[in-house]
Amino acid sequence: MSEIYVDNNATTQVSPEVLEEMLPYFNEFYGNPSSMHTFGGKVEHKITEARARIASLLGASSEEIIFTSCGTESDSTAIRSVILSNPDKKHILTSRVEHPAVKNLYEYLSKNGYRVTFVPVDRKGRLDLDYLYENLGDDTALVSIMWANNESGVIFPIEEISKVVREKGIVFHTDAVQAVGKFPIDLKAIDIDMFSLSGHKLHGPKGVGALYVRRGTKYTPFIIGGHQEKGRRGGTENVASIIGLGKACELAAAHLSDNNNQVKQLRDKLENEILKRVSNTIINGDRNNRLPNTTSIAFEYVEGESILLMMDEFGICASSGSACTSGSLEPSHVLRAMGVPFTAAHGSIRFSLSKYNTEEEIDFIIEKLPPIIERLRELSPFWKKIK
Repeated sequence: MSEIYVDNNATTQVSPEVLEEMLPYFNEFYGNPSSMHTFGGKVEHKITEARARIASLLGASSEEIIFTSCGTESDSTAIRSVILSNPDKKHILTSRVEHPAVKNLYEYLSKNGYRVTFVPVDRKGRLDLDYLYENLGDDTALVSIMWANNESGVIFPIEEISKVVREKGIVFHTDAVQAVGKFPIDLKAIDIDMFSLSGHKLHGPKGVGALYVRRGTKYTPFIIGGHQEKGRRGGTENVASIIGLGKACELAAAHLSDNNNQVKQLRDKLENEILKRVSNTIINGDRNNRLPNTTSIAFEYVEGESILLMMDEFGICASSGSACTSGSLEPSHVLRAMGVPFTAAHGSIRFSLSKYNTEEEIDFIIEKLPPIIERLRELSPFWKKIK
């Protein structure tokens, strides 16, 4: 069997339909969309179409969508825009389990004049909402809370949080990179001011993202240059990738329910069989309120990196945490914030599925993984002590 890819929260396969729509814009329709001639106008038309497709998936208006290079740029743009637009407010608030795109920027700001509140989570990765609300104040410029966690898959109650934050007159941003395409979103019905997404998380290309900015929200551009994006983000557009992102959003909207029901069934089978066959195994996160494609499983008394290396010998591609933190021997900040015991956090593996996974692939993982854990535990001095 060839590679079995179950690391889709890190990145996804570009859908064939997306690639097909992108290809002509590399060498056939290569005009600059900012040009006045008809040749460039054909390209501008496709960018307009892509913007409308994204807006349709999100329940937004096309003029509220700004194209960026990735989710990280969207996050940085949103956060920096808010603090530049509100220079007298020096308090900002986020969670302890954010993606590094938000977490690291907040830590930087905490060293440069801002008072930062990091909201804790419980053992299941659920936000302490009382703590969040108690720390909102007149000096708070921004609240930025991710919609769904990239490691645990836990979904946060963004509808409720954004409503409370809006009532306080505070700007609310959500990093929704992992949420888009995995459940319905209607931004017209939710009090979100800014919303980040990334193409390569929903079967679009890498190197393109988008930022939703609610009409009327104060906005200061992050990249200043030409008149592109109505002056909101300078730089010649990444045309083919923007078109690909638009197509990916159109496909996600068309198949949202079917794709995610199929993925959830495969995820549940994988998870339940592993729990049944491997002892001392823990699910990290809230099993009742999480993304349909994600499971984080902790195998006690073994090293996650060793599990990954042995699975890789069978062509199984998974992750020991987010792709942006892999390579570190320390448990991820998400698992630490959740209070996962050290003996379990070190052996945590994230499986994140997509519509392209098959039941045959899941059966193969179920067959190969238990012997891997058994072999590694035989080598573990900790495991020998408890046997």
